[in-house]
Amino acid sequence: MVASTFELFKIGVGPSSSHTMGPMLAAALFVERLADAGRLDDVTRLETLLFGSLALTGKGHATDRAILLGLSGQRPENIEPDAADVLVDQIRTRSEICVNGSRAIAFAEEADVVFDQKKRLDFHSNAMRFNAFSGETLVASRVYYSVGGGAVLDEDQIGSNNPESGLWDVPHRFCSGADLLRIAADEQLSIAEIMRANERTSLADEDISAGIREIADAMSACIDRGIQQEGILPGGLRVKRRAPLIHARLMERQERALSDPLTILDWVNLWALAVNEENAAGGKVVTAPTNGAAGIVPSVLRFYERFAPKADMAGVETFLLTAAAIGSLFKENASISGAEVGCQGEVGVACSMAAAGLTAAWGGTPLQVENAAEIGMEHNLGLTCDPVGGLVQVPCIERNAVGAVKAIEAARLAILGDGTHRVSLDEVIETMRKTGLDMSERYKETSQGGLAVNLVEC
Repeated sequence: MVASTFELFKIGVGPSSSHTMGPMLAAALFVERLADAGRLDDVTRLETLLFGSLALTGKGHATDRAILLGLSGQRPENIEPDAADVLVDQIRTRSEICVNGSRAIAFAEEADVVFDQKKRLDFHSNAMRFNAFSGETLVASRVYYSVGGGAVLDEDQIGSNNPESGLWDVPHRFCSGADLLRIAADEQLSIAEIMRANERTSLADEDISAGIREIADAMSACIDRGIQQEGILPGGLRVKRRAPLIHARLMERQERALSDPLTILDWVNLWALAVNEENAAGGKVVTAPTNGAAGIVPSVLRFYERFAPKADMAGVETFLLTAAAIGSLFKENASISGAEVGCQGEVGVACSMAAAGLTAAWGGTPLQVENAAEIGMEHNLGLTCDPVGGLVQVPCIERNAVGAVKAIEAARLAILGDGTHRVSLDEVIETMRKTGLDMSERYKETSQGGLAVNLVEC
């Protein structure tokens, strides 16, 4: 299954694509289903049961807020952070929720949103069940899974042979890096051109370009907002936003920086930190491919735009289309969910995507692009997901900055070579998948291992 560029890059809100955006979408889909079935007028109570990773780290990831917003009919791509705050406060103050934005019922959050930390459903750790009651009678019930990057599957899709909404009928179907390289060689196309040809099955060229421009603009706006916002991040860890101070220091020492060849990396670090601080605060971000790893692609893309000698919009499109092709391979053959395979599936995949995109934008061959993607993941294998306090802050924010620098290094290594290398992208993706299967559950977004338990909270 080839994922679209616009499935991997989605505009939404923080702090988590799988724990915030996914549950919000699932809740919205459930109440829309009630409305479509003509059952909404009968509903007097809504109950949400959260399992696995959603239960263990959900409060730190604002899953409770996301459920309230989704049941109110809000979707992550449409809601503005300030409006979300107002709506959540109203629900909690009034103990009442306007279901699907149309009908108010009583809502007792403590009883109606249940974090079941002892139960994990079989298919995926990010599982939730929605129940609708009329009086004491259960009138509807449905299980949804948040499978990473803001994507959601319900119990019917999981039970079918093809869990996706439908096969994307594309001219260049690829399921592996080897497929991509074969198509590129046979058709004399770049990886970005392969993805664009696939996107043309549902969108005109101008719409593809407009969609990519919207994604790039949203990424850039997130960097700029993160640089401007000062203060303490929410959640209780008292993590101070660093991006404004770092930006001020870089601006103050511009002349001195001329003697330091590594100053460019300070800017890359700044841009990645800015995005992930904004994400941690619940701001507007782009999944790339997830919120927890949302800073890597934007910071490396800005690095290309600011420092490549011939950077232009065509290069931006090449960057993001290529990154999406690589992300699609990870999504198809392994996972982009920290709750399923650890942070190697988030920061590791984002690093791989950014490395491939930068190599392509620099004019690299398909072989060099595949090499860069492989390097980007190879040196993130085994990366655990251990958020302190269940918050997407420590070590997540700095991890994005380091991942962005790794992506640039991977692209530079690939460009220096001719594309031939010992370990293929497909082999490293399979290794990542198997490593995720072998990884203890406590290291997969549960806050039950690693830094999450070894860092003393004060």
